[in-house]
Amino acid sequence: MKRIIEEVFQAEDKVNAILKQAREQAAEIRRAAEKEAAAAVADAKQQAQRVAQDILEEAKKEAERIRHDKLQQAEQDMQTLLDRNVEQTGRLVEEVCRVVVRTPYDKDT
Repeated sequence: MKRIIEEVFQAEDKVNAILKQAREQAAEIRRAAEKEAAAAVADAKQQAQRVAQDILEEAKKEAERIRHDKLQQAEQDMQTLLDRNVEQTGRLVEEVCRVVVRTPYDKDT
């Protein structure tokens, strides 16, 4: 009977040792997995930042191109307007000059 009890205790000790070893291995596997997951998350963040930066740069370039195009179009429209009305603008300038240099004693012309 004593021998059976000793064998049971030895078996329990072996089982406890095996469980301890299994827990340590599981903890090591968990640490390794967490380390891998952290590295993957860090890589994903860096990649997302690069993608976001690229998108931002493209948006800036596109906005600058649109701004340039709009300014160029406005300048062309302004020049077209001036070219169409050059004769009228000249007459208006002459009239303003006459009004400015006219004295109260001049006859109406």
